[in-house]
Amino acid sequence: MRVAIFVKNLSVKDKRYDWHLVLPPWGNLYHWRSTDVGSQSRIPWSRFFDVSSLQKYVPAVELHDFLQEYPGVARIDRVYILQNDEDMFRTGKFEDKNQLIDCNLNQTPYFPTSSNSYTGRFWGHSSNITAADVKCLIFHGTMSDLKQNLYPDIYSSVMFDHMEIPLHDSYGSKEYWDARRSMRYSHTLYEIANEYRQTYLDSNDLADHTEQPPDWRKERERQALGGPYLCVHLRRRDFVTARRNTVPTIKGAASQLNEKMKALNLSVIFVATDAEDYEYNELKSYLDKYTVLKYSPSRNVRTLYKDGGIAIIDQIICSKARYFIGTHESTFTFRIQEDREIMGFPSETTFNRLCGKKGKCNSGGSWKIVWR
Repeated sequence: MRVAIFVKNLSVKDKRYDWHLVLPPWGNLYHWRSTDVGSQSRIPWSRFFDVSSLQKYVPAVELHDFLQEYPGVARIDRVYILQNDEDMFRTGKFEDKNQLIDCNLNQTPYFPTSSNSYTGRFWGHSSNITAADVKCLIFHGTMSDLKQNLYPDIYSSVMFDHMEIPLHDSYGSKEYWDARRSMRYSHTLYEIANEYRQTYLDSNDLADHTEQPPDWRKERERQALGGPYLCVHLRRRDFVTARRNTVPTIKGAASQLNEKMKALNLSVIFVATDAEDYEYNELKSYLDKYTVLKYSPSRNVRTLYKDGGIAIIDQIICSKARYFIGTHESTFTFRIQEDREIMGFPSETTFNRLCGKKGKCNSGGSWKIVWR
């Protein structure tokens, strides 16, 4: 989203930057651990997202479209490897910085070739992508500050590595929410999630007031109801140790869900989780008064959409629940809360989280969508 906003604003403010955002393929994420679904690398954006929707916000192409513009090997004019200034983190004195340095090529994923260019990982396309130049950039600042490194009169293609380092220019602004609203998931993933909702959760967009216009630009403020179920995102694995003070035990989570289900007068709980099967079964045993479900994809869906697509299906189902409870500081929870905010769910049904072992905690705050 930061990069989409950056590229869009470049062309708005200066016609020399009539550039496209190239969407590199997905792959090798920490959470994608399945070993029986084939390769989980070089996955195009269109497998997960509706690229045509994103293009209504920013000029964007997938990497394979970018490569088609080159008859042989694609050549990126310059690659910047962004790096933090470690002195700032050591001293706590932060200031904007944009310092170009030569890279230690023994410590980068790119290396020179005999043809006066650089090759490297390039998302698994090392045989048909090269770079004319590679530089390291010690950077601290917002996305818009990167403009000074583009040189549109010299370069026609620039790649930034470690783009997680620049900060949002205007987090939570209308611009932020416009970009977020453009990030619709693929039609097929919506269809799979909606079929599951109708079959197992007695839920559909018309009854739940969760319909969205095909074009995100035509969305207006509204009020969603949600399907007759509670969704909980129960994050486990590394959170159990890394965030032990804010993550409940399975029994503790069940106790909180039990209490909330009584208050809501609901009978169905949908669970989105990375928990092991024995943990999920333990949770169900504590909630035997309710119907407890999780999405179990077919072999074909798992093979085609991989772990990333299955996660999105879970997110869609959770985003349309009558009530949502998430996990503190989980980006998976954040994305569901954003989707619910776009659809117009009341804050009290969206910004909730499981409490840690002490059993009491606040909601963690909420962030409201900006429409105008």
